[in-house]
Parts: sequence; structure tokens; C-alpha cells
Amino acid sequence: MALFVNLPLSYLAAHPGALERLAARGLWPELGLDAASLDALPESWHEDAARRLAAAGLRCGVHLPFYDLRPGSADPFILTASRERLAKAAAVARIYAPTHLIGHPSLGTPLAPDSPEAMRQRCRETWLSFLDKWPGHPPLYLENTFDADPDGLAELAASLAGESCGVCFDVGHWHSFAGGSRRRDLDRWLSRLGPYIGHLHLHDNAGGHDEHLGLGAGDVPFKAFFARLSKLGLTPTATLEPHSEAALAQCLAYIARRPSLFKGFLD
Repeated sequence: MALFVNLPLSYLAAHPGALERLAARGLWPELGLDAASLDALPESWHEDAARRLAAAGLRCGVHLPFYDLRPGSADPFILTASRERLAKAAAVARIYAPTHLIGHPSLGTPLAPDSPEAMRQRCRETWLSFLDKWPGHPPLYLENTFDADPDGLAELAASLAGESCGVCFDVGHWHSFAGGSRRRDLDRWLSRLGPYIGHLHLHDNAGGHDEHLGLGAGDVPFKAFFARLSKLGLTPTATLEPHSEAALAQCLAYIARRPSLFKGFLD
């Protein structure tokens, strides 16, 4: 097993050597699909990038697009646009033969005009439609973002549990968006989501904003986090999500100083 690290495809297009730099560090990319990489880069570019991945001995995950998408929207136009964008992303993602997929259900988005249950049902239908178009798809992990509590995501994951679908727990989002830095309710989140957690997103912040700092540069309680995962018997895969080269170097230095915490990801 190897650790993944976020790598937007639009960044890779502008920095072609990024794949080789990751390979030299023993990291696998989690490729970020967004509107720019889906609309501006031709299929032949993605096919070439997939060949380069294979030549470098790298596996990859794919992070599906999420900006402005509402998989559970009550507005039919927005719902249709979200589903069409995800369908286009699936066609491109298949080129890379990913080990896993990351999606944002966006259940924590405010201003929904109807009940949370209705939003979850539409969201469930969106992801079922997405998966139905990809026979033999890799696991899909739905990520917490602006969720104020874990219940909605847990219920959505439970309703999709038979579809090779689980949860990507983003500890930085819990610490900032969900107010975990103040509430100190990590045990509640992990206990509630634990049965569905198959993947992690790891980055740091000081609690006020989603800063995507290197590990140890903020206040996320990583020691307690990994201890709780171990106590629950959880062995997910994981992606580092720094947003700069300096933050990635901070992550790797943090891991090097604490190999016991990351042993399961580096075996």
C-alpha cells in the first residue's frame, strides 16, 4: 500500500514532471478532475497521461469534480447539470483505471428548500445513476465537506452500502467546517461514520479555515485521530492533501518523524 497525494489534472497539464516527482517519493496520485481538465483536455491527453502513470509504476485514485455541483439539488436544472458533469467525469476517470473514486455529496450546503431526507434521496439517486453507468467500478467514497454533523452522510452511506460505496473522512474538514476544533467531537464522528470509512483525506489547519496545510502545521489532533482509528479496527487508505510543495514537504517530514502512525499506509 502507498499513500496517495492530491494532483489536479489541470496542474499536471501545466507541470508535466509532477508524475515523476511523485514516483520518486513513493507516492501515488489522486487525480483531481475539474471543469477545466474535463473540457479543455482532449481524450488523447488523458490516454497519454494514463500511459505515463503506468510507465512510472503508479496507481491512482480519482477525485471527481465538485465545484458548484449539487448532487441532491431541489432545482431540476441544477440537478441535471450536476449529473451530466459527473457522467462526463466518469467517462474520463475510466481511462485511468483508478483504485478508488472520491465524490462530494454536498449534503451540508445550506438553502435547501425541502427536507434533508428529500435531499439525501435525490443525492442517492444521483450516485446510483453514476455507478450504474460504470459496471465493475472501483469503490466510491463520499466525502464530508460542510457537514455540521455526521448523521446525514452516515445515512446516505448506509443507503448505498451494497453499491461498493463508503465514506472518505476528511479530518481537516471536520476540524474546520464542522467546528471540530471547538467541539472536540472526533469520537462521535468516527463512531458514527466508522462502519463506512474506507478512505481518508489528511491535511491540517488551525480550526478557522480549510487551509490545507502540511501535517503538524495546524492543530488537527492526528495522534488521537489515528489512535481512534486503530481502536475501531479501521484500516482505510489515505490521501495527503497539501496545497503547495512546501506543505507536501511538511507532510513527508511529519510522517518521517512518526513512522508508527503511518505504518499501515507504508507497508
